[in-house]
Amino acid sequence: MGTYLIDVWNVETFDEDLLGKLRARAGLVRNYITTEREILESEASGLRSAYRSNPHSERYHRLLEGLDRDMETRTIRAWHYSRLTDTEVEAMRTTGISLSSLDAIRQRLDMQVAAGEISGDTADALYAASPFHHPEQIGPRSGKFWVTSHPVEIGDGRVTLLLGNWGGEAVYVWLNDAHLKTAVTSIGKPRVIEVAVPLDATNRAYLAGKAVVATFARSLGCMPDFGTFDLYATRALGPDSILEVHTEGEATFAEIGKAYPQKFSPAAE
Repeated sequence: MGTYLIDVWNVETFDEDLLGKLRARAGLVRNYITTEREILESEASGLRSAYRSNPHSERYHRLLEGLDRDMETRTIRAWHYSRLTDTEVEAMRTTGISLSSLDAIRQRLDMQVAAGEISGDTADALYAASPFHHPEQIGPRSGKFWVTSHPVEIGDGRVTLLLGNWGGEAVYVWLNDAHLKTAVTSIGKPRVIEVAVPLDATNRAYLAGKAVVATFARSLGCMPDFGTFDLYATRALGPDSILEVHTEGEATFAEIGKAYPQKFSPAAE
């Protein structure tokens, strides 16, 4: 089977093989989600007199488990929020996306010193403050490139720090010094990168399948409660994975998660 690029929130991007499998289980999807919502509404109302399980749950979760394997053959459009210099964007377009590491942080800082953005002392201080030096942080943070499955508005609190601080959490998250904080807010520009992420390079194929089923359910008139999920690539991605780079000041940048992309509805989150 080939690799397909899909938006997990847009049923119109689903390939025919995936759509065929979903359509064959449309009744199950509708019954499970409708029943699940009824149960939740009953619990919220306080009228529930006894525990009620969803009789469609076992078959529904078998569907999700089967889609987990299917989704690994597909590639999704995902979204990376960051603050980057023009040089870093050009390098990404040329060589692709590398994964996070302590060495990569050092190299990026040295590049900013060479470009005259910060002093060597500031670079050393930023490097020393990185959470990557902490043994409990290096494992969860290294060897990853983080993205999110749905476009998020640039003013959303989930992404404002990422857009406002150069270097990502690997640099800014533990900063206390005012000078260092100012330094990382002055480098580069806020950017949103659209990335083609093969799901076999992540650990989130199951969640992608869950989101796909939720999107399909919405096309049936259901109201599932599934939303955005974060995921990360565990291998470097080539330059062809960069679909678009949106920069602050461009018209599209301000519309991300609202009027852009055209088929996206914030209600889909």
